[in-house]
Amino acid sequence: MIRIRGLRKSFGSRAVLDGVDAELPEGGVVAVVGASGSGKSTLLRCLNGLTPFDAGSIEIAGFRLEPAAATPPEALTRLREKVGMVFQDLHLFPHLNVLDNITLAPRVVRKRPRAEAEARARELLGLLGLAERELSRPLELSGGQKQRVAVARALAQGARVLLLDEPTSALDPALRSEMRDLLRRVARGELSEHAAGEPLTLVIVTHERELASELGARVWTMRDGRLGRNDGGEVAS
Repeated sequence: MIRIRGLRKSFGSRAVLDGVDAELPEGGVVAVVGASGSGKSTLLRCLNGLTPFDAGSIEIAGFRLEPAAATPPEALTRLREKVGMVFQDLHLFPHLNVLDNITLAPRVVRKRPRAEAEARARELLGLLGLAERELSRPLELSGGQKQRVAVARALAQGARVLLLDEPTSALDPALRSEMRDLLRRVARGELSEHAAGEPLTLVIVTHERELASELGARVWTMRDGRLGRNDGGEVAS
């Protein structure tokens, strides 16, 4: 369950989030759409505790976030084990190979033994069609392969909620279709380490309204820091 109440965030005199209220049930999928600068990515970063907010509250994956710096760093670390994020520019470490990119956080943050972390990473790579690229560096991968590695890295933490910022924006039409197929599999829980078939909760910031339709997602429309939504699947006006 994700529950957002009265969320406000300003940068200087500009209100980027202006009283956002929303709910998403566990296992739900929502596409957050809207013009550039409407607050979509800021909302996503607030959900993962990356951007502190000024007022309101967020409940997500069993955690409660409060305004500004009220959440202790150790609580944010635990939150990010459950709430994974795939950034628009991916943030893969260029000096690490694919296997090390995926296993770094489970080993360092969750203190998983290397063998266990690598076994899970190889399982994900196999499911994603990347089994032969585990020793490749990010610069040796295509755009679609990098996207899949970024998704695998988020899932390797054991995430129950996955936040994705424009996951198809930098891809050509064929790779966008591939990414949509991957997101459908993620949404169905096919790549989860939890109970088989247990769906993950997905929040996807996107400019592609077709993506929301294909995933059968709810749609939240951001406009000037406010949220309109129509949970029937149509974009709110």
